[in-house]
Amino acid sequence: MGLLSFLSAAKERADKFLNEKNLVTDFLGKVEEKTGIKKKILALGAVSVTGFYLVYGYGASLLCNLIGFVYPAYYSVKAIESSNKEDDTKWLTYWVVYGVFSLGEFFSDIFLYWFPFYYAFKCMFLLWCMAPVAWNGSQVLYDRVVRPLFLRHEAAVDNMVSDLSGKAMSAAENLTREVLSSLVKNKALVSPETKSLPSTSTSGESSGGKQKAGEEPEPRRPFLG
Repeated sequence: MGLLSFLSAAKERADKFLNEKNLVTDFLGKVEEKTGIKKKILALGAVSVTGFYLVYGYGASLLCNLIGFVYPAYYSVKAIESSNKEDDTKWLTYWVVYGVFSLGEFFSDIFLYWFPFYYAFKCMFLLWCMAPVAWNGSQVLYDRVVRPLFLRHEAAVDNMVSDLSGKAMSAAENLTREVLSSLVKNKALVSPETKSLPSTSTSGESSGGKQKAGEEPEPRRPFLG
């Protein structure tokens, strides 16, 4: 019964998505006009090719990450813009589970990479986490794993975060104070008031061009033609 409800909900969500106005449906509509193939058949073929590529294709990791990011990001933006807050909680739950999964995958990817059909199973897991049903993967994992761990260690994590933030603020204040004091010292050493000495050419011109006080002018020599 659970599998049938999941498949029916997925079919309804797919039909709703194909009837919406977006970039994917516009592209499928243009292909349908040129080829005469219905959008549902084109979408099913694209899903089949994607699944085949996840099993045998090169770059399956990138494709799997795009599937787990693009669709939830699109509907997360729509949830933010809508007035309903239930979808906000749903997609926030998904991103929390997605972050925990990505953190665990970071440390175990070197071993899971060699697992046969790993990216196909990863894609199926992400699709389960974003499935439009009440018992989707993100809600189940959050209720059974993430939330109990969070409530158990919430006080310790809050204390650690507050201590780290206080130490970071004090370190930033000390660093700023030291930088400002060093700048003030360097400015005091580099820019003292120094008197400018008169240049030699100026003093020579002034002494040669001007007559000293108390001296008689030299008599002019007669011009002998």
